Amino acid sequence: MDMDEQTSAKAVHDAGKRRHSNDVTEQRIEKEGSTLTEGELHQIDDRLKLRPLAVYEIVRQEGEDELTRPTASLWWSGLAAGLSIGFSVYTMAALRAYLPDAPWRPLLESWGYTVGFLIVILGRQQLFTEITLSATLPVLARRRWKGVVALVRLWTVVLAANMVGTAVFGAGIAYDVLNAPEIREAALTLSAEAMEPAFHYMLLRGIAAGWLMATVVWLLPSADRSGFLVIALLTYLIALFHLAHVVAGSVEAMALMFAGRMSVEDALVGFYLPALLGNVLGGSALFSLISYGQVVNELDQRGN
Repeated sequence: MDMDEQTSAKAVHDAGKRRHSNDVTEQRIEKEGSTLTEGELHQIDDRLKLRPLAVYEIVRQEGEDELTRPTASLWWSGLAAGLSIGFSVYTMAALRAYLPDAPWRPLLESWGYTVGFLIVILGRQQLFTEITLSATLPVLARRRWKGVVALVRLWTVVLAANMVGTAVFGAGIAYDVLNAPEIREAALTLSAEAMEPAFHYMLLRGIAAGWLMATVVWLLPSADRSGFLVIALLTYLIALFHLAHVVAGSVEAMALMFAGRMSVEDALVGFYLPALLGNVLGGSALFSLISYGQVVNELDQRGN
C-alpha cells in the first residue's frame, strides 16, 4: 500500500469512527433530553475508547512502516536501542548498590529496570522484542512470502544491532569505564542471578516477557498521555518477576563474559537461546495470533 492509499484509508477510518461515535452520542443526548455543542461532541468523541479493530490497524500500520524502512536506518536505530537498554541494568544496579539490604529493596530497585525501556520506546528506537508484534501483524494479514522475507530481514538486522549495542554497554560495565566499582559489582551480581534459571524456566520466563512487551505495544495507541506509565509499569513487572528479556538480559550476559565470569557457551545455551525463543513465542506467536484472531472476522466482513 502506497502513502496515498494509507492516508486515504486512515481518513476513511477516522471519519467512520467519528460518525459512529457522534451517532451514539447524539442518540443518547436525544434520549436523555440534553443538549451539547458541537465542540463538546468532539471532546466526547476524543475520549471514547478505541475499538480492538482500531488498535489493530494502528499497530499494523506501524509494522508496515518498520518492514519497509531502509536497512541502514534499522541498524543505527537498533544499535541505539541496544545501548539505551543498558541503562535499565545499570540503573537497577545503582539502586541495588545504594539501597540498604532489606526485604523491600527489590520493590524499589526494579523500577530502575524501566529506564532503558522508556528511553527506547519513547525515543522510537528499534527494539527486537517490541517489533515482534507490530511487524508480525502485516504478515498475518497479507500471508505472502514477500512479507515473510521482509519480516526476517527486519528481525535479523534489529536483533544484530541490539546485540552489538548490548555488547558495548556490557563491556563498559565489566571494565568499569565510569569508575563506579560499587555499581559494577552490583551489576555483575544482578547479572549472575539473572543467568541462574535452568533452560526450561528461562524459556517460560522469556515467553512471559515477550507477552508483556507485546502488551505494551498493544496498549500504547489507547494510552494517550499515559503511555509513560504503561511502559514503566509493564517493564517494571518484567524485573520484579525476574523474567527473561533477550536484549536487556544480553547486557547482563555480555558483562559477565567480559568480566570472565561466564563462558560464551553457557551464555548461548543457558540464556540467549531460551530467552530469544521465549520472547518470539510470547510476543510474535501467542500475542500476535490472539490479537489477530479477535479482529479477523471483522476484517473479513469488511473485505480485507
